[in-house]
Amino acid sequence: MRVCLTADPANFPNCVDDRDAVTRTIPAGQHHFRFAALPPGDYAVAVIHDENGNARLDTFAGIPKEGFGFSRNPPIRFGPPRFAAARFTLAGDAEQQQVTMRYIL
Repeated sequence: MRVCLTADPANFPNCVDDRDAVTRTIPAGQHHFRFAALPPGDYAVAVIHDENGNARLDTFAGIPKEGFGFSRNPPIRFGPPRFAAARFTLAGDAEQQQVTMRYIL
């Protein structure tokens, strides 16, 4: 599983050009993980089930072939949600997000 946390709307959900993004690779069977020492602010999380380990979401005709999910579990229409739809505000130490993984193909 590849997890990306960003505060930059322009780099969500890929976190490619965001030097401040926090990315993690975790085993698919691990159901919990923690980002420590984050400053207060607005964030969004993107998760992919990177089944082949190539560090990206594989698609076929624009449709994801691997599982994916986002903070706040926004509805998925055409393409990934915008940052605003996945955004949550971290104001203290106890913020939790539950991401539902979705599989299409």
